[in-house]
Amino acid sequence: MGFKKSFSKDHKKCTVTFMVSAEAAQGANTINIVGDFNSWSSTDTPMKKAKDGSFSAKIELDADKEYQFRYLLDNSKWENDWNADKYIPAPYSNADNSVVVTAKI
Repeated sequence: MGFKKSFSKDHKKCTVTFMVSAEAAQGANTINIVGDFNSWSSTDTPMKKAKDGSFSAKIELDADKEYQFRYLLDNSKWENDWNADKYIPAPYSNADNSVVVTAKI
C-alpha cells in the first residue's frame, strides 16, 4: 500500500495516486477508496484492478490539507494504508483512519 503525490504548478492542487499491492489486496475482486474527499461514500471511488492483482486510483485534492481515508475490500473488509502519512482515531469505530497530507514539503 502507499501513494504518490504530485502538485500542480500553482501548488493549489495535489494529485494523489493511491496504490494497493496484490499482497495487500488479499485476493479482493474490488477495492473502493473511502474518505473525506468523497463524503465517505463506499461506491464513488472504485480503484482500478491491474492484471497482477494490484489496485490503483488517482484523486485530485486541494493542497495544504489533510484527508482521512480507508480502503474497502469487496464491500466487506476495511483496511488502512500501511504507509499513510499519519493515523487518526475514527469517530465511529474502535479503529484508526489513514491520513494523507497534501502539503508540499
